Amino acid sequence: IDELKQHQDEINFEVAKEREKLVRHDVMSHVYAYGVQCPQAKGIIHLGATSCYVGDNTDIIIMADALKLVRKKLINVMDELAKFADRYKAQPTLAFTHFQPAQPTTVGKRATLWLMELKLDLDDLLGSLRLLGSKGTTGTQASFLELFDGDHEKCRELDRKIAQKMGFEGCYPVSGQTYSRKVDSRVLSVLAGIAQSAHKFSNDIRLLQHLKEVEEPFDKN
Repeated sequence: IDELKQHQDEINFEVAKEREKLVRHDVMSHVYAYGVQCPQAKGIIHLGATSCYVGDNTDIIIMADALKLVRKKLINVMDELAKFADRYKAQPTLAFTHFQPAQPTTVGKRATLWLMELKLDLDDLLGSLRLLGSKGTTGTQASFLELFDGDHEKCRELDRKIAQKMGFEGCYPVSGQTYSRKVDSRVLSVLAGIAQSAHKFSNDIRLLQHLKEVEEPFDKN
């Protein structure tokens, strides 16, 4: 383990590149290259695991990190919009239904409509993302069960420790070798939801511009 830690940040790219030309397998080429650097650990680096243990868990970590950036940007937008809504909460304006004049509202209240949609998006972000964990070739954890001499609890504890190490609440309790690709569609759905909220926000403003309620700033220059 000390040997592995010693070389964890010195990725052996050249050896991995040459190895992949031979075996045509990206993950196993890096496992091999790591083993060249760590001869004592060579036989156990990937013991019990599959390429999806490396690739799929990494993909989820990348998605989670990306969603954290999106979340930060979304919160900043919501903060600015909340300030605007509070500033104009008593400014009266005509409201519309089906783009027909209806009852009065306020500029601030109108802004909270956009804010509420963004809040729904915020609630959907990161809510259920989990790691794949160490599920083995077909999701049965059979290889790890063998390593742990048939101790099921140690298999479960391994998943818990991996999740904790990577900053997740837990791993998906059931999977095949890969995490369910519904996870990808759920992440895409969250991003699409934010885009829908932004589109409503901008489209409403465009309509208000058409009515001369909102205008772009203009002066001689």
